[in-house]
Amino acid sequence: MGRDPLGRERNATAMTFQQPLVDALPRSTLIIGDTREEAGSGQRLAHIYPGTGSVTREIAMAGPADVDRAVAAARAAFPAWRAMPGDKRRDLFFKLAALFEQKAAEFVPSLVAENGSISMAAPFMAYDAAQKFRYFGGWADKIHGRTVPMWGGPAHDYVSYEPYGVVGVIVPWNGPLFAATMVMAPALAAGNCVVLKSPDLAPYSAMKLVELIQEAGFPAGVVNLVTGAADVGEAMVAHPGIDKIQFIGSGNTARKVLANAAQSLKPCGLELGGKSAVIVFDDADLQGAAKRGLTGAVSANGQGCVNGTRLLVQRGVYEPYLQMLTAMAGYIQVGDPMDQTTTMGPVISEAALNRIVGMVERGVAQGGRLVTGGERMGGDHADGYFLPVTIIADVDNGNEIAQNEVFGPVLVVTPFDTEEEAIALANATDYGLGAYVHTQSLRRAHAVTRELQAGQIHVNGSGEAMQPNVPFGGWKQSGHGRLGGVEGLHDFLQPKNIWMNLAAAEAGR
Repeated sequence: MGRDPLGRERNATAMTFQQPLVDALPRSTLIIGDTREEAGSGQRLAHIYPGTGSVTREIAMAGPADVDRAVAAARAAFPAWRAMPGDKRRDLFFKLAALFEQKAAEFVPSLVAENGSISMAAPFMAYDAAQKFRYFGGWADKIHGRTVPMWGGPAHDYVSYEPYGVVGVIVPWNGPLFAATMVMAPALAAGNCVVLKSPDLAPYSAMKLVELIQEAGFPAGVVNLVTGAADVGEAMVAHPGIDKIQFIGSGNTARKVLANAAQSLKPCGLELGGKSAVIVFDDADLQGAAKRGLTGAVSANGQGCVNGTRLLVQRGVYEPYLQMLTAMAGYIQVGDPMDQTTTMGPVISEAALNRIVGMVERGVAQGGRLVTGGERMGGDHADGYFLPVTIIADVDNGNEIAQNEVFGPVLVVTPFDTEEEAIALANATDYGLGAYVHTQSLRRAHAVTRELQAGQIHVNGSGEAMQPNVPFGGWKQSGHGRLGGVEGLHDFLQPKNIWMNLAAAEAGR
């Protein structure tokens, strides 16, 4: 007999999240100033491990009163953090990056338990976090202003770039560690303090992150954690002590964030959803394009905002490409996220699984051809929230499943004939986060990417540009603002212009 995440006996064939791994999960739902607390003033939540549908731990989450305390700690820490010399801040970042690399394996239980991330990939998420802090740590001692030549009389004009103060960071359940570090590294390098909300559905890796920041020696109050539900996020957005909100999540929630922030005219950075097109031209390396096209369903168990899930394939190679894609999908090992051979795990919840299956059914009813997948997995997978790679061909670009985020391991495939048609189909969506182009023609690559309405475009790739030194963000309803690169750094700095009159004083005065 095996045991469930609480150590209870269960069917030996079922996947388990063993008790030693549960014991390795962080317990501090609040980290405020220099204190760690295991219970907040908010509601209690039984966190569910999506691999088995069982409880990992009951969590006493934060409430609005805890947000007040976290903001007070951040505001108290801000003057000294802002005044800290850039080289000292840089060295803290480098120390934190080294700790991420040394303790990457310690993040595995948190990353797997919270949302079913596969253990094979989990350490790389910690290495990615190290790269972000190392990159932006390199900027911490290089933030400088500029002088501006003036006309109309002798004067000296200069621009300085200064932090906002306290940044409220709200991250989603599908990749809390990735999202939190993508925001916090530039925000902290710019001299801001942070209040981070760890998501209630996937709380553990953000909790572990802030514990590591404390261990690295960041001053108390520079980073504060509140683990909570929607009421905590609402309290952060409305709080007069938070100077800017950075929100990563869905468009529907973003509308509520903006409506709340409008009451105080608080600036908000938004990184939202996507329905990224993958365009495969008839001159593409088909095998490579099929392998990379499959990552849209597999990466983050299909729950990535920038995943390429809408495949547009030129008609001359449409059926061969579809056959390659389907054959490769058959090799995807779906199962226990703790198994090192697993390449795809579960979706986040039963409600999400039912929603995804419903979208697939409607996609087929609207004329799509179900090629593979589409039904919840049974057998050893029955207790968890598993769906195999699902491919629907011949999908009209106007159908619901082609226009809306599925947020699961589902690919829709649509044929096209001309370059112009491919561009029109790719742009015919409310989203504009990512896009992917497969072609061997340099002329075509430049021509098509110039016309695509998306914030980040890969040519013959499938995510390699997701590095901390390049800007990432969306067009249209995929958000605004940038995370990553010097553009991401400046999103957490405010320009201040200073003009000085250098004219000589008038005689006699």
